[in-house]
Amino acid sequence: MRAKMGEEEKQRAKETEQSQNSSESSSGESSLRRIVESITSLISLSYSIKIFSAKWQTIRTKLEDLNSGLVAVQNCEASENPAVSGIVSNTWKTVNECHELARRCVDLSYSGKLLMQSDLDMLSARLDLHARNLSEVYNAGVLTRRFAIVVSRPGNGACRDDMRFYVRDLMTRMKIGDAEMKRQALLNLYEAVVEDDKYVKVVVEHGEIVHLLIRFLDFSHEVEIQELSAKIVSVISGFRSYKVVLVGAGIIAPLIRVLESGREVGKEEAAKSLQRLTENSDNGWSISAHGGVTALLKLCSGGDGGEIRSELVGPACGALKNLVGIEEIKRFMVEGGVISTFIRLTRSKDEVLQINSIEFLQNIASGDDAIRIMVAKEGGIRALVHVLEPRSVACSCKVRETALRAIENLCFWNANSISVLIKYGFVDQLMFFLRNGEVSIQELALKVAIRMCGKSEEAKKAMGDANFMTELVNFLDSKSFEVREMAAEALSNMVSVPKNRKRFVQDDRNMCLLLQRFNPEQVNSGNTKPLFSILMSLTSCNGGRRKIAHSGYLKNIQKLAENEVSDAKKLVKKLSTNRFRSMLSGIWR
Repeated sequence: MRAKMGEEEKQRAKETEQSQNSSESSSGESSLRRIVESITSLISLSYSIKIFSAKWQTIRTKLEDLNSGLVAVQNCEASENPAVSGIVSNTWKTVNECHELARRCVDLSYSGKLLMQSDLDMLSARLDLHARNLSEVYNAGVLTRRFAIVVSRPGNGACRDDMRFYVRDLMTRMKIGDAEMKRQALLNLYEAVVEDDKYVKVVVEHGEIVHLLIRFLDFSHEVEIQELSAKIVSVISGFRSYKVVLVGAGIIAPLIRVLESGREVGKEEAAKSLQRLTENSDNGWSISAHGGVTALLKLCSGGDGGEIRSELVGPACGALKNLVGIEEIKRFMVEGGVISTFIRLTRSKDEVLQINSIEFLQNIASGDDAIRIMVAKEGGIRALVHVLEPRSVACSCKVRETALRAIENLCFWNANSISVLIKYGFVDQLMFFLRNGEVSIQELALKVAIRMCGKSEEAKKAMGDANFMTELVNFLDSKSFEVREMAAEALSNMVSVPKNRKRFVQDDRNMCLLLQRFNPEQVNSGNTKPLFSILMSLTSCNGGRRKIAHSGYLKNIQKLAENEVSDAKKLVKKLSTNRFRSMLSGIWR
């Protein structure tokens, strides 16, 4: 009986203790809730204070930070922690004093400005102390999260103040939270800046967040925190006006450290940021000074021993491409073997990587004959011609356009380079794109053909053998004025070669299509100078003079001469002189 009564007493004591604990817990939670409500009310009241506005702005910012920290505490099992109870008790006193000072400032009922300014400074310092104490409690790891702690993001169209409050709340969690809290806050911030550009501006305006992100980039032991920070920085770096803020805050060195020792996602985001930051050449020296050029070159060459991934190497290529404009950095790259590295990357199956590598070779050799020679010796011309291979289905139209522009810039500076191009079958490729290419690549091929035959006699002959003139004549009837002009210019260059003149004249269709361009309507609709230049060249051979003289279009040319068109007068004069000479030659025979 006594044993039974003893057990009942123990049970009642246990229930009493649990009840007391529950009451204390409830009391603690109630105090937290009241202080959060009081601070929220105080923040609203501070907006109506017109005097000492700068000091109240500072106090309001500190109140918002403290409020976010206390809201986070509400979401933790904190009621039994004496440290939290002490902070709440001390914060209550400060908040009450703050309410009193705010009321006096609103009513202008304070005794003197200097005394009030001193009181506000002391208040600000105490708010700092409470926030610091709260942070120490979090960092000690004694709090246990009990449910989701990140507040909801304001809906679309929310006012700027609501957005600032949300971002400030996230910042507080990043500062005082454990690793999981930091990760969740960063994830929410990343989603916000990706979905709404306005949040990017809010983040940049709150400079402390940028410094937090920079610090988190060095969290190599917390990979997710590092990667999320790199993602947010990458988004911010995409805005031109905010790049200077990132650079000024010291972002470059941490990004390079991530590039050197981070995991794949972090490296990708760091490379993207560096590519965007190097669009401003002023940042090039800073990147070089922190070893960034070496790190980028190592990634592009596969020097870290891993597989070359286009998602990572693509932006790294882009960053190096932006840096070649700095002469000293360019020389450093060349000495480091960058030419062979990027020639190898032109064979990649990834479009972005191919385009970046081709444009890099074009940029680094621009205006530098020594590097152009180096590109040719390392196999760069062959690699570019390989990219243009019509039978290859791996290369997109955009990649081929990039390769054509690079060939134009890299290979047309001397006759030897053009000879190498011809040797590798470039003329046949050019003909293919003239006949079968999409409009954009067709026009580009036409421009390249004009430059090529204008630079080399060998090229004129090779293009004549490949039947380029027939294709060019077809372009004389194009709807595009620019295309007609380019085709006429290319033909004018090509028929300057005797063998090409003879081949052209022998094709009646070529002559007919050319002479049709001299009917009155078409002559008056464009520039006839290149067309007259072609006819003048063709009169140098007997067949050409004869076909022009006996064509039905001669009268159009004579009419233009009568109208004082100088090129027409020269052509008629040459035809007449040649006819007179033929008559004399017949008499003497």
